[in-house]
Amino acid sequence: MTGTLLLRAAAKLTKTLRVTGVRDDGMHLIEAEMVELNLYDDVIIEPGARGGVVFEGPFASSDIDPMDNLVTKAAALAGVEDFSATVVKRIPSGAGLGGGSADAAAVLKWAGYQDTVGAAQIGADVAFCLVGGRAMVSGIGEIVEPLPFEEATFTVVTPPIHCSTPAVYRMWDELGGPTGANGNDLEPAVLAVAPELAGARDALGDATGLTPRLAGSGSSWFVDGDFPDAGEVLRTVRAIVPSRYGISN
Repeated sequence: MTGTLLLRAAAKLTKTLRVTGVRDDGMHLIEAEMVELNLYDDVIIEPGARGGVVFEGPFASSDIDPMDNLVTKAAALAGVEDFSATVVKRIPSGAGLGGGSADAAAVLKWAGYQDTVGAAQIGADVAFCLVGGRAMVSGIGEIVEPLPFEEATFTVVTPPIHCSTPAVYRMWDELGGPTGANGNDLEPAVLAVAPELAGARDALGDATGLTPRLAGSGSSWFVDGDFPDAGEVLRTVRAIVPSRYGISN
């Protein structure tokens, strides 16, 4: 593992999410369908260096600790002691598209780490991002069962609103564990935590004539299909299943 390396870290879209239970430690059990998207962060690795992690790009946040983040946690999990990284953030932050998890998974793959159970301990979505493609995800995120390739295009709106996943799950508990009407059980909780997200949902619905679905714990909404004329607020992405994962096309 020598020389500067450029890794691509793919965003994910949670198409459906059901909460199936709560463990004794308070962690929620889920069943979810996730797909990898052709929207990427770049992770530039310098093995042997000790410079921490620098975040750049349109969705970089100054709030991220360069020495304590998912990338450094992934390196520690994989036993990588000496490295530095520059992460170019092109995946919107706090939008439920798994940008931080994707960055961590890219480091794990580079280091040859493949344990989804361990990966889920640093972030529930890291396990899926480690496997990639299209999959059913269960447990707390550590059980990833690959699904066959299914080409699809989604139009996704990513409003500049950050949804705290722990806060959303706490609200779901407080609401008595509701079932979401559109395939995502967290939707009622997300709208209770961030009611302003209803505006983004309605704008996407009005622009496409379809019923938007919430991506994971928010804050993104999506519909099936490509709507290039829907407006500047919308980001269009295409779900992909890279052939390197060995899933039949």
